[in-house]
Amino acid sequence: MQLHISRSMRSITISSSSSNGFIDLMKIKVAARHISYRTLFHTILILAFLLPFVFILTALVTLEGVNKCSSFDCLGRRLGPRLLGRVDDSGRLVKDFYKILNQVKNEEIPDGVKLPASFSHLVSEMKSNQYDARTFAFMLRAMVDTGLSTGRLVAFLFSSSNGAVMMEKLEREIRESKFSELMNKHFAASSIPKSIHCLSLRLTDEYSSNAHARKQLPSPEFLPLLSDNSYHHFVLSTDNILAASVVVTSTIQSSLKPDNIVFHIITDKKTYAGMHSWFALNPVSPAIVEVKGVHQFDWLTRENVPVLEAVENHNGIRNYYHGNHIAGANLSDTTPRRFASKLQARSPKYISILNHLRIYIPELFPNLDKVVFLDDDVVIQRDLSPLWEIDLKGKVNGAVETCKGEDEWVMSKHFKNYFNFSHPLIEKNLDPDECAWAYGMNIFDLRAWRKTNIRETYHSWLKENLKSNLTMWKLGTLPPALIAFKGHVHPIDPSWHMLGLGYQNKTNIESVKKAAVIHYNGQAKPWLEIGFEHLRPFWTKYVNYSNDFIRNCHILDSV
Repeated sequence: MQLHISRSMRSITISSSSSNGFIDLMKIKVAARHISYRTLFHTILILAFLLPFVFILTALVTLEGVNKCSSFDCLGRRLGPRLLGRVDDSGRLVKDFYKILNQVKNEEIPDGVKLPASFSHLVSEMKSNQYDARTFAFMLRAMVDTGLSTGRLVAFLFSSSNGAVMMEKLEREIRESKFSELMNKHFAASSIPKSIHCLSLRLTDEYSSNAHARKQLPSPEFLPLLSDNSYHHFVLSTDNILAASVVVTSTIQSSLKPDNIVFHIITDKKTYAGMHSWFALNPVSPAIVEVKGVHQFDWLTRENVPVLEAVENHNGIRNYYHGNHIAGANLSDTTPRRFASKLQARSPKYISILNHLRIYIPELFPNLDKVVFLDDDVVIQRDLSPLWEIDLKGKVNGAVETCKGEDEWVMSKHFKNYFNFSHPLIEKNLDPDECAWAYGMNIFDLRAWRKTNIRETYHSWLKENLKSNLTMWKLGTLPPALIAFKGHVHPIDPSWHMLGLGYQNKTNIESVKKAAVIHYNGQAKPWLEIGFEHLRPFWTKYVNYSNDFIRNCHILDSV
């Protein structure tokens, strides 16, 4: 048998000789395989595009030493990010290194780790031995354990230019993130939580539709007690209904003689109906509560206090409190702590008349001799009756001084912390080292006050600061009060008034428990989500979550 294949590969012939001498032939045709021109064109087009690209990648691999990779996986990992442009992954590298440092900080140092004699030796060993990250982390830890200074470690970490760039970039990102966090916190502190806004709206609606919510406060038979000086009178100025309820409830529950307490609550016109509804529907018997709106004081008109109208209408002031707090600020020349303090001083509440009302207390309550003024962000934890027994020695204001104490962050405030002593009027009239004192819980002797010119002094310095384009101090309510009450303050024991719960995260819990009045001054109010979780229970314990209005507004969920 013979096999014959044609040259064109299109046929195969098989021949064989039989026994009778005939030749048998068998011809098999092979079907032709055609390649279309379209397929051929597309193939050539793809190769024309890929081959130059492969050539360029090969050149990059050769130039950058990536050819040391022994697999396509390695090549992909090295070249992948470059396909869309070069990527700076230094931040990721630093974060990975921090992760490794955290992993090894509690592990035993391997016996094989040998410390170099000097930094130069460490650098040379790093280059020659190619230490992995864990080994290097163990060496750093061992060097610290043997007494290596932090400064020398930092010097080593910065020994290469790439390391310095990475650290500088990471530090810059962290700094920017911190300032951004502070700004967000400021906006959160300046806003009204939806649940508290809901409470105010529901109570205002109740005032218009429910006669019980509009009943007279206090009842007519108790009206004479509003000017009876044998009672203990508290004054509270606020537009926050929930906060007001906590102040009143905590005061009464902590008092040994709640039937001797009279509360005078002053609010603005928009909140008056809701505030009145709350205390009308939630009586605090046996204590007495009076609710008045600013609009109900005939004396308190803009004609009598023109300086407040000037403060509210001054363009510079409105821009300062409601404008862009970042614009014009040199963040590279300040610290987060200093920036946080400036933001805290720029709360819009400082241009509200409610925050200036305390300077008019003698005129607002002409028949009273002594009152205790409370801010709306305080909680009363002890009977305050003894405050009326403190001898103020002829002074007007009994207050806790804020320049003495172990807490350097809260209790280190002098006049230099509030005023611009480069201004000639400030430098001439004030002492930078004079001790500051706190608003928030103050005993005011109104008889002594009426013999002074405190209100006029307050007004005149406000006007001077407006003339100076706000360069003497930034308009809070405390700086002008520090000047107005200068020489009229009697220091009281610090245990009466503990400050800083709204900005000092490291507040000592045992000290909080012992204080008569705790003050959440600062941005982290307990009714806000940014409030400190471990300090919030001291406030929430006085919130009645079973109340229908509070429950329906989901206030429990917000705090």
